[in-house]
Amino acid sequence: MKIKKVIVPVAGWGTGLLPATKNVPKEMLPIHNKPIIQYVVEEAQAAGLTDVVFVTNQNKVIIQDHFDYNLALERVLERAGKLDLIKTIRDVAEMVTVIAIRQKEQLGLGHAVLCARAVCGDEPVAVMVGDDLMFGPDPAIGQLMDVALAEHMPVVGVIEVPENQVDKYGIIQGEEFAPGMYRVRGVVEKPAVGKAPSRLAMVGRYVLFPDIFKHLEKCKPGVGGEIQLTDALQALVKENRLLAVKLKGQRFDAGDWPEYLAANVYMGLNDPAMRDLLKKRLTEVLEG
Repeated sequence: MKIKKVIVPVAGWGTGLLPATKNVPKEMLPIHNKPIIQYVVEEAQAAGLTDVVFVTNQNKVIIQDHFDYNLALERVLERAGKLDLIKTIRDVAEMVTVIAIRQKEQLGLGHAVLCARAVCGDEPVAVMVGDDLMFGPDPAIGQLMDVALAEHMPVVGVIEVPENQVDKYGIIQGEEFAPGMYRVRGVVEKPAVGKAPSRLAMVGRYVLFPDIFKHLEKCKPGVGGEIQLTDALQALVKENRLLAVKLKGQRFDAGDWPEYLAANVYMGLNDPAMRDLLKKRLTEVLEG
């Protein structure tokens, strides 16, 4: 069995990054020299995923366009003799096959995943949240795919968060059965500080099997009328069918200003062409 498709929900309004996202999707804001969404798709590609299913809305066609050819721009670059840049933008257009599904109302992550049901068939599917970035030697979604295929079970990605931040995440209760691997016994959505069963927080990486859709169909809307993926995952827990893997790598929530800015600095410091100049400039700013 091989996992080919990844669902990437991108229909949200990005209110956490206003006013920058008033007319530009947050997924298209740049980090270093690429838009946020390109890093997500590059991770998917590195893990062997070939079909990206964007769950989008009518105002975000620009995301699909980013992964298409721009022949007018190519002609401009060709006349200027910038053939290396033509290759750069062509490579983006040829990364993956893009499938777009409209989420006509933004009714939560669970609803977004459910919108993609028709194109997923009866195969396991990856899910990657469009503003959650993971950087490391091994693609984060690939870490989950390996376990999901070996164990024939759905898997969620988790990271360990400080105690005072557990109320921002879905937190798992789990039993570690191998280093960094857990059998999930419970999922608590945004528990109060001091009330969480652990500090293992779910982040935007999942590998799900087709039965997730029947559970999502049964989920009732919660706060704000949203259908939560967490509720469907809790149903899997009751069936003893959910694992978690502690992800390796550096994670940034690009929908949050401090995290977004930190991701830019991180990527800049990892670019040999600008590392020294950036470090010098940052030192001047911090000391100024």
